[in-house]
Amino acid sequence: MSAPAGAGTAPPPGFDLRALLAARGGERHELHSRHLNPQLPRMLRTIGFDRVYERAEGAYLWDADGLDYLDMLAGFGVMGLGRHHPVVRRALHDVLDASLADLTRFDCPPLPGLLAERLLVHSPHLDRVFFGNSGTEAVETALKFARCATGRPRVLYCEHAFHGLTCGSLSVNGEDCFRDGFGPLLPDTAVPLGDLAALERELARGDVAALVVEPIQGKGVHEAPPGFLRAAQEALRRHGALLVADEVQTGLGRTGDFYAYQHEPGVEPDLICVAKALSGGSVPVGATLGRDRIFRAVYSSMDRVLVHSASFGGNAQAMAAGLAVLSVIEDERLTERARTTGGLLRERLAALVDRYEFLHAVRGRGLMIGIEFGRPRSLGLRARWSMLQAARPGLFAQMVVAPLLHRHRILTQVSGDRLEVIKLIPPLTIGEREVDRFVTAFTAVMDDAHGGGGLIWEFGRTLAGQALAQPRRPR
Repeated sequence: MSAPAGAGTAPPPGFDLRALLAARGGERHELHSRHLNPQLPRMLRTIGFDRVYERAEGAYLWDADGLDYLDMLAGFGVMGLGRHHPVVRRALHDVLDASLADLTRFDCPPLPGLLAERLLVHSPHLDRVFFGNSGTEAVETALKFARCATGRPRVLYCEHAFHGLTCGSLSVNGEDCFRDGFGPLLPDTAVPLGDLAALERELARGDVAALVVEPIQGKGVHEAPPGFLRAAQEALRRHGALLVADEVQTGLGRTGDFYAYQHEPGVEPDLICVAKALSGGSVPVGATLGRDRIFRAVYSSMDRVLVHSASFGGNAQAMAAGLAVLSVIEDERLTERARTTGGLLRERLAALVDRYEFLHAVRGRGLMIGIEFGRPRSLGLRARWSMLQAARPGLFAQMVVAPLLHRHRILTQVSGDRLEVIKLIPPLTIGEREVDRFVTAFTAVMDDAHGGGGLIWEFGRTLAGQALAQPRRPR
C-alpha cells in the first residue's frame, strides 16, 4: 500500500526554520517594534528584561552565554509541566506522524472524547466538555451557555477578577485598566469577593444567569474567604442561577488539588473553565466543562448542532497534548508535589515577614503564592517607600522583581498593575533545590532593600522618574 502524500518526505526546499532563526533571530526586538505591539520591547528595555533566551527545559531557561535562569513565572501558568516535557513532546510527534484526518467537521474523532472523559474524572458531577483554544474562549463559552440555559441576561463577577480580554470575558473583568477604551461592554455587575450580602442583593433582581469566580484571584493572589463558595452556590441555586468556576490558572494541580474550588467541601460548580497548563505549553487549548442539562439547552436540536463552535477546537495536536498533560500530572503526582513544595516555599517565605519591614504578607495555596509588600515602620524606610508610591504604586514590587532577574537569574512577575505583590506560579515540577535558590535570592534582595543598597534604590529612582514622565491617560 502506498504511503499518503507527504508522509515521510523531506521538507520543501524553500523553507528552513532553523536557518531562518539563525539568520534573523537577532532582530527580535526590532521586529516586534515594527510589526507587533510597540510597547513590549520598550517595556522590556525599561526594566532590563530584554534578555535573549536560547533554550529552555523544565523550570529553567538558558541564555547565549549558557547561564541558567530559574523560571518562577511559567509563562503566566501555561508551563505547568515545565518546558518541553518529554511525554508531551512524544505525544505531539506521535500525533503528527499518525497523519490523522483532523478537523473534517463531519466526523467524531476519538481524541476529543478521550480527553473529555479524562477531564471529567476530576469533576464527576459534570457530564460534558466543549473544547476551544484559550482561557478567555473557555470563559466566553461559559457566559453564553449560562445565558442560554437560564434565559437570563446578566452575569455577576468579583471585583479585581481577570477572566480574559475578549469582549464577553472583558465584561466580567474586574479591572478598569483592562476595560478602559473598549466599551460599551455587556451589562454585567461586579460584587466584592466574599460579600454574600452583595451577591444576594443582585440575585434578588431575578435577572442573574450566573456568578463567575476565580477560587483564587490571579491579581494579588486573593483567595475566596472560607465558606464563601459553598454559600454562594446555595444562594445561586435558590435563585435559579449557575456557579461558574474559572480554573484557567488555578486548575490542573496548581493549588494542591486538581481544582482550587475543591479546597472547600461541598462545592460543585455548574460550569468549569480550564486552559493554560492543559496545553503542555505547546498547543493552545481551552475547555469548558458543564452539566448535561446546560449543554442540552444550548444544543437543543440538530438545527443548533453548530450554534457554538470553534474552528480549531478539539484539534488533534491540542487533544494529544492535553491527554499527555493529564497522564504526567497523575504519573508524577504533580498535584501532591505542588501541595508539598508550595507549602515549603510559603513556610520559608512567611518566616521572613517579621524580619523585613517592607514584607507584609505571604499567601496562596500550592504553587500559587503572593508576596505582598507594604509601608515600613521606621522613618528612613518610610521615606523611600513614600517616594516610590508618589511616583506610582507597584514600583517597589517591580524594584524587587528586577534584581531577582539581574543578579540572581530568577524570572518572576508583579501580580497586577499598581499592586505591591509578586506572584509566584512556577512549574509544578520544581523541588527543594528551586525553593532554596529562590528563598536565598529573595533574602539577599530584601537585605539590600532594607540596608539601603545603592543598586536597588538607584533602579527604584529610575523607575520612579519614568513613571512621573508618563502622560496620564484620560479616564
